[in-house]
Amino acid sequence: MSFEFQLRLKASSQFGPHTQFKKRRPTLMKSIADNINLVRQRINNAKKKAGRSEQPILLLAISKTKSAAHVREAWAAGLKHFGENYVQEAQGKLAELADLDLSWHFTGPIQTNKTRWIAEHCTWAHTIDRLKIAQRLSNQRPMEQQPLNVCIQININSEAAKAGIKPTELADMAKQINALPRLKLRGLMCLPDPRQTELELHQTFANMRKLFEQTAQSLPDMDTLSMGMSRDLETAILEGSTLVRVGTDIFGPRQK
Repeated sequence: MSFEFQLRLKASSQFGPHTQFKKRRPTLMKSIADNINLVRQRINNAKKKAGRSEQPILLLAISKTKSAAHVREAWAAGLKHFGENYVQEAQGKLAELADLDLSWHFTGPIQTNKTRWIAEHCTWAHTIDRLKIAQRLSNQRPMEQQPLNVCIQININSEAAKAGIKPTELADMAKQINALPRLKLRGLMCLPDPRQTELELHQTFANMRKLFEQTAQSLPDMDTLSMGMSRDLETAILEGSTLVRVGTDIFGPRQK
């Protein structure tokens, strides 16, 4: 374990009640606006602990299974970026919220028969793990729109049932995606194994940061490291995350 890693781990132990395992959940009595304020406080506190107070971190509200009314309430509280996992669910929600200036991120698995809708209606796609999907998104992105921002999903813990490419496949994949004309490769994304201990989670995020830094050396548009959710955003920020994906701690538990 490097001295730098030990310092970051020591800093994470000072987060108090908002660490991975000792974090106060938003109560049902609080409004979405109150929950957003709490999440923002956590982000700001984590940035200070990490010595990153001046660096922006994007808060992406994961709104899957939540209603358009919930999204509208979060927008009224100052959020603009929202993540959806299912095209069928997102279609009606986008239509109902067409009067708002929102940025929609697709954060779920991408099927080949769904790429056209994503290419036409989203500003980001976070889960690219096949060149075929990237090529379809590029071909189907309307010329009048800006290139679609994309992240490559990394299976950082080598889980058999989880999507994402192996770290060893990243260099070739990044080069191929970066050459597609209607996409803009912005960064990397991961979903760590939820069974990990806090120490293991630190190492996972640290490994992601190293991959990101290595790849970004040759791809100057790479500026996004998408990692960290409700339970572990502090740890992710300490290890270099620039975008956190928060659903439960903004909207409450997901509906099944």
